Amino acid sequence: MKRERREFLKSSVAGAAGVAWASAALGRESTAAQEPAPSPARAPRLRFGVIGINHDHINGQVSAVIRGGGELVSFFAPEPDLVAGFTKRFPQARLARSRQEVLEDPSLKLILSSAIPNERAPLGIEVMRHGKDYMVDKPGITTLEQLAEVRRVQAETRRIYSIDYSERLENRATQRAGELVKAGAIGKVIQTVGLGPHKLHPQTRAPWVFQRERYGGILCDLASHQFDQFLFFTGSKTAEVVASQVANVGHPEYPGLEDFGDTMVSGDGGTGYIRVDWFTPESFPVFGDGRLTILGTDGFIEIRKNIDIGGRSGGSHLFLVDQKGTRYIDSADAPLPYGERLVDDVLNRTETAMPQAHCLLAMELAIRAENGARRLAPTKAQAT
Repeated sequence: MKRERREFLKSSVAGAAGVAWASAALGRESTAAQEPAPSPARAPRLRFGVIGINHDHINGQVSAVIRGGGELVSFFAPEPDLVAGFTKRFPQARLARSRQEVLEDPSLKLILSSAIPNERAPLGIEVMRHGKDYMVDKPGITTLEQLAEVRRVQAETRRIYSIDYSERLENRATQRAGELVKAGAIGKVIQTVGLGPHKLHPQTRAPWVFQRERYGGILCDLASHQFDQFLFFTGSKTAEVVASQVANVGHPEYPGLEDFGDTMVSGDGGTGYIRVDWFTPESFPVFGDGRLTILGTDGFIEIRKNIDIGGRSGGSHLFLVDQKGTRYIDSADAPLPYGERLVDDVLNRTETAMPQAHCLLAMELAIRAENGARRLAPTKAQAT
């Protein structure tokens, strides 16, 4: 079976999926992994709008749907500075006079949002009640009460409530890892370890970033990415939070900020450990050294999402260790199908981009980890 799996990986993954297996050990590998040019957009086949652009993630959300065949028609945001930046990036979009104008446009089938986090679920409920599908930035929901209402309205309306967990859905190395795991490259997955460090850069942040009731807490917000990846790579359909803790360790001037959090989670397909923080130094060339390790019975995969501190340029770096050795796998040509599949789902009433149950379970775990977290006391240095 192992020999057959190796042959399958060589012919199916390396060939059909385009995986470049390095012929040398990592110590001798010197080829840089370059970020590819953007994928060409499909011809428009669905009209969509935007309400709320409070996080820059909206740019990636819109671009994903355009690549998938969406036509951006209109948007609404009350902040003039945000409107100016969005209009410059997407000049084809018309600024609506109100959110109701976007919601009530019968030609729009899908609404996107990166509103302030605690406003995202109420907006999504309103979108679904207007007979439209919804794609929102993470965290797509910030409380269990919101989650219960989202589930209820989604079941009633049968609309799509999709959360763009972009660290998986819009990262080429993570997409390639999914191909490898599905092909059996590391055997059965046992555990994922997801690390999400971030650079705070407070002078550039909006006030809501420092208000816990608005962003939902660090495990609800940042760690929602890692909960999504845990469920995806372990194949877990049910899961529970084992333990969690959060703290404001180094930023007493922002009492509403949680700058550190970690958690353990266990599912019917494996286990996971997650750590997120706001301690990436200002000198670091990217916003954070995001990492994912996927441990299997026959090897492991490590992904450096944003930077390879060993020297390769760009992001989306994947390393595979199996019984044959250690390899760097180029992910530059890995497809990013989320936007196209979401457009397909809107048109065909399917669930190819992301199962609805998975989407909401990832947020439930993030919220429960946040709600049940042990609040660590400030350090002695901070207290003085």
